[in-house]
Amino acid sequence: MATLLTIGTGKGLFLATSDDGRVRWRLSGPHFPMTAVYATAIDKRPGTPRLLAGMTSSHFGPSVAASDDLGTSWQEPDGAPVAFPSDTGASLTRVWQLAPGTSDEPDVVYAGTQPSALFRSVDGGRTYELVRPLWDHPHRSQWGEGFGGQAIHTVLPDPRDPARLVVAMSTGGVYRSDDGGATWDAHNRGIRAYFLPDEWPEFGQCVHKVARDAADPDRLYAQNHHGVYRSDDAGGTWRSIADGLPSDFGFPIVAHPHRGGVIYTFPLTADGERFPVDRTCRVFRSADAGATWEGLSAGLPTEPFYPSVLRDAMCVDDVDPAGVYFGTRSGEVYASRDEGGSWSLVAAHLPDVLCLRAAEV
Repeated sequence: MATLLTIGTGKGLFLATSDDGRVRWRLSGPHFPMTAVYATAIDKRPGTPRLLAGMTSSHFGPSVAASDDLGTSWQEPDGAPVAFPSDTGASLTRVWQLAPGTSDEPDVVYAGTQPSALFRSVDGGRTYELVRPLWDHPHRSQWGEGFGGQAIHTVLPDPRDPARLVVAMSTGGVYRSDDGGATWDAHNRGIRAYFLPDEWPEFGQCVHKVARDAADPDRLYAQNHHGVYRSDDAGGTWRSIADGLPSDFGFPIVAHPHRGGVIYTFPLTADGERFPVDRTCRVFRSADAGATWEGLSAGLPTEPFYPSVLRDAMCVDDVDPAGVYFGTRSGEVYASRDEGGSWSLVAAHLPDVLCLRAAEV
């Protein structure tokens, strides 16, 4: 077995493969050069892993491509696989998220987009239809947009129940459906929006990323625009778990694939700077669902460090012990084969890293 790491960048997709337990890596690419790859997925449900890549060309616009041979060849549709119906008056800017559905629905794939919308595929990610009830939600006209644009960047199907979905967006917050997308409710109670006159609104929070706990699917973790939170009731209520972190600002949050309560984040200084805290390259890990945190830096650069890590530029694989990965806006990708205990460089001098996904294949 090998471990595959997909690296979406501002100038194409790179693939890193390790056949020796994640010690050495072979890099291929760029696939889709001169496109910005904001979303990738490694879908292992069909039996043969299927890779999906959501890319945006400044000339041809956004699209989604698929590979059933681990990136040796790619199928790109003649038409736009993700497109708004004409009556919406909207056009697709980019795909921010590609998320395979549950094992009970092996051909279902979700796409989160900019502008904020959810699309659903029933053919393994080749074509998509708009989830109309979320688009028609009465809150939608009041969803704002962050500096990265208005986008659904997190899609979390519930592994126990394909009818339950959690999505998160900038800047609308967290929404949940319990009936397969037919109805949606805002789930932001306890998440602060310090930039609004009402700091505790029903919706309008700038949630940067949400992750689901491996052991308890009702436990969610959120990295907010200032604030790190945990929900123990599937997003019904949230409470802060930022104590012990050097900053409550950042973009990614990632949950361990096997161990409940283990999460990772990469804190940054406040809005005016967005540098690593103390100019130090550190991943922070909690082993108790956010009650305490520890900084992890063995093998990471020791000189002053300035690049940031974007919301989808951190991930874990499904190996045991788990691998943890992050990429920077200056084109470095680091990997840990011991759950964050130590780190090594996978690649350097790439274009800015936008998203990562990893799995054993």
